[in-house]
Amino acid sequence: MTCATSAALLDSSSANAISLPVTPTAVVIGAATLYLGDSYQILPRLGRIDVIVTDPPYQFRAEGGGHYRADRKGMDQILAEELSDGFDHSVINPLMVGSVVVFCHNDQLPKLLTYLDGSFERQALCIWRKKNPQPVANKHYRPVFEFYIHAWNRGAHPRGTLLDLDREIVAMAPRGDAKFGHPTVKPDAVMDKIITNVAPGLICDPFMGTGSTGVAAVKAGRQFIGIEKNPKHFATACARLAAAQGIAPAEQQGRPEPTLTLPQGATQ
Repeated sequence: MTCATSAALLDSSSANAISLPVTPTAVVIGAATLYLGDSYQILPRLGRIDVIVTDPPYQFRAEGGGHYRADRKGMDQILAEELSDGFDHSVINPLMVGSVVVFCHNDQLPKLLTYLDGSFERQALCIWRKKNPQPVANKHYRPVFEFYIHAWNRGAHPRGTLLDLDREIVAMAPRGDAKFGHPTVKPDAVMDKIITNVAPGLICDPFMGTGSTGVAAVKAGRQFIGIEKNPKHFATACARLAAAQGIAPAEQQGRPEPTLTLPQGATQ
């Protein structure tokens, strides 16, 4: 696979606790182009995107859980990687994308639905129902559902058969090695359904994690762009995207470097 550095979009002041590179690393793997860097800096410079499918940081109270929580370190990892702090909704620009699918926590629904309703022509609230939810409630309801919103502009409406267009999918939550070292990874069945439902064209995930969106995209014959700031998860995503396409690292040598475009009036 080709590893390259793109234009100097990030300066040293933008590096955070996980030591983002001053210049984002770009990797081309078959139909996928992956960037290691800050999505808030990189995404606006990619130009217009057909579809965004993403699982950004949820915003929720990650403390509590008693003895059950103490024996399981997933929440500790969520806190350490700041995956319970939410995200800036403005990273989804309705003028630069045809449609978006975005996962969120129950507590984020009021604000996120309002933002998307004012930005896109239509939207639908969809559900992943877990076959194996965690046996904990923490003074709330048991986390049986995870929500995702599909919002679209004219012409980018949902696709698929009537069966495909069910707003709910029932699937097992990944456990053990199927989590790929990430505490909030989504199962292949869920991502495959979402890719079936979104409009044609290039798919981008600005909060890529370990690459589940990208794997579903390339399996469906789609072009994919992913952005991830955590170097460990980025490396996992590179390996998963290569494996999904049957590509060995040596086969990617000599591919052209991906480039980023600058918004009109911007300077490097």
